[in-house]
Amino acid sequence: MRSASGNGFDSSDSFAVSGAAERTARLHDIPPSITPSHGDDSHLLSRIASPADVKALAPNELAELCREIRTTLLAYGHQHGGHIGSNLGMVEATVALHRVFDSPRDRIVFDVSHQSYVHKMLTGRAAAYLDPDRFSEVTGFTNPDESKHDQFVLGHTGTSISLACGLAKTRDMEGPNSGIGNVIAVIGDGSLSSGVAFEGLNNAAEQGGNLIIVFNDNEMSIAGDFGGMYGPLARLRASGGTAQPNLFNAFGLDYRYVEAGNDVSALVAAFEEVRDIDHPVVVHIHTLKGAGYDGEETHADRQTASASPVSFDSPTGVHPTDNVNHSEPWHSDHCNLSDHEPHEGQCEASHWQNPDAAIGKPDDPRKHYGKMAMAALEPRFAAEPGLVVISPATPGSNGITHEFRERAGAHYVDTGITESHAVAYAAGIARAGGTPVVATTASFFQRAYDQFFQEMSLNRSRVTVLDFLGGLSGSDNTHSGAYDVTMFSNIPGATMLVPTSARDYLADLAWATAPAGSADAPAGPVVIRVPGEAILTAERDATLLPVTGGQIADRPQSTSLPVSVSSASGGISAATVRGTVSVTAQRAGVRHMLDWRVNQTGSQVAIIGLGNAYPLAEQTAAALSDDYGITATVIDPRQCTSLDSDVLESLRDGHQQVITLEDGQLEGGWGEKVTAYYANHHVSDGSRNPRVLNFGAAKEFTDRVSLGELNERYGLTVEQVTEAITRCF
Repeated sequence: MRSASGNGFDSSDSFAVSGAAERTARLHDIPPSITPSHGDDSHLLSRIASPADVKALAPNELAELCREIRTTLLAYGHQHGGHIGSNLGMVEATVALHRVFDSPRDRIVFDVSHQSYVHKMLTGRAAAYLDPDRFSEVTGFTNPDESKHDQFVLGHTGTSISLACGLAKTRDMEGPNSGIGNVIAVIGDGSLSSGVAFEGLNNAAEQGGNLIIVFNDNEMSIAGDFGGMYGPLARLRASGGTAQPNLFNAFGLDYRYVEAGNDVSALVAAFEEVRDIDHPVVVHIHTLKGAGYDGEETHADRQTASASPVSFDSPTGVHPTDNVNHSEPWHSDHCNLSDHEPHEGQCEASHWQNPDAAIGKPDDPRKHYGKMAMAALEPRFAAEPGLVVISPATPGSNGITHEFRERAGAHYVDTGITESHAVAYAAGIARAGGTPVVATTASFFQRAYDQFFQEMSLNRSRVTVLDFLGGLSGSDNTHSGAYDVTMFSNIPGATMLVPTSARDYLADLAWATAPAGSADAPAGPVVIRVPGEAILTAERDATLLPVTGGQIADRPQSTSLPVSVSSASGGISAATVRGTVSVTAQRAGVRHMLDWRVNQTGSQVAIIGLGNAYPLAEQTAAALSDDYGITATVIDPRQCTSLDSDVLESLRDGHQQVITLEDGQLEGGWGEKVTAYYANHHVSDGSRNPRVLNFGAAKEFTDRVSLGELNERYGLTVEQVTEAITRCF
């Protein structure tokens, strides 16, 4: 959990519904009497239109402003959800930054920027947090398109110091005409685990000049803090900033410590001391993550945090808590998932808060399939000492529950926010004969692209990658997984599997993690795209799979269609084998794992639906049958690493059209490979060269656009695909 750190997670303010209904207690509503109302001049926050208004406040009004901001955040979290805990801890620091510095001339760069809600409130966007009708006006991260006070679009971690170095370099090169004053990077203890943060520190010390690094230490990452630097940081806190070794001094950086990181007056004084400084300096502030949560209600069932209700009469809404410094291994209390009952201090749940409307809803796909994978791996730990699950700091979001981590012990490793390290680390485990499984979100894996090529694939490392949130989603523009297929499927030596059911997903996992030396085990890395919303919804409602009803075939020895069948016969007949997947099928050889599955045989049109787009393939086939009397062939390719040439060749007979559906970037993606296959294998008989239509996403960034709207935009609906098919006849 990172005040000024972390990967910024859970679809980044797209508010995916999730939740462990049987264990979730609805949070109490905040009394209307303490909720600031937009436009009411009796409230300070509603009068803040820019940082100049913060500077104009009397010194004794700053604490009241902090109290109003904190109350607004609590109300906003109940109604809208978001990264509330990290912002609650940064209230005083953000007010102090805008009190002392002169944004946007003084450039403030928030690492990850999911702690930027308070900054947005103070830079003309308070109404987006005060007025429910305007909640969707701003993103959950900084964005220069919203305000000149935002420097970058940021949703990944560790880069603020590097970005600040770049701003400061240009300022120093151009001199007074640069228009840039102080440069301030805000980074948290969780983000500091990211290697690029250390690269930034190294460069900052060498570069020199004015650069202020506000190090926000709340003793939490998204889950716990992990790594060798956290012991020395704890000793710095305990000593009031005097202990050695001091990692910032070790880089040659000046250093100041502020224990009272939630005292606005103390922070104003500290920032005034370093304003206009002529060399890089680290201001280490000790804050409380989720500061203010415990004032909402009594958490009587929680043993690690105060169970006493505290009045909101506190000047800023920050109350004492003993929910810190836990001795149990995960450095956070026993709350289970990242959206369940957030509270102050070392609380994993305060990373992400779902709105009250989402409480009690079923798990989202990430948690659902993540829990499923962990449940499949856990029984193997006793017999397979080398089987290790690795999560780069985002476990709860992907269904790696607190209870699982406790039971797994050394079979689970949180590496911190270190995707590059996590993949290289996994390659080392594999080289030694172990079985590593690396699990995180598709957009975060972009940060490890080099390690996927070099350490993993070039070395043929037996690494299994669980790729969560791949494909289209309502995520913000920094967390979209629409590019994962174009990334993973084009890495030489890597196999990317795209299961369309829980059964296939578990079979793929069993095959990918087969112990080294097992018969038919893969020879190199395997990426498994964790099924998404469309698959989970169809599994919960089989009517959404009108062709198979969810009863799909076991992997046959050959899925190719008989080439000799005449189109005059009215189609290709083939038996469909039904039933549960066998152990033999789970451990099938590479050739059969990569064979495409034909779930319905027909004529005229073949529809190939990749991964999350597969339910659309069945639904389109049903519409063609009902409305046009066309029985389409329906194919689940199950992987996007290679083409099944046997199936593609067999489609030449009796099929005038081949349709590819994918819920990712079309350009450079999977469907175009099918088009290229037929173009590059043109035959002289023109009737045996089917026309290929590709459906997928445009090459663009999207920001909090609903999945339904994206499908409409890209033609990924039954009506649009059917219309395109019939228009070509």
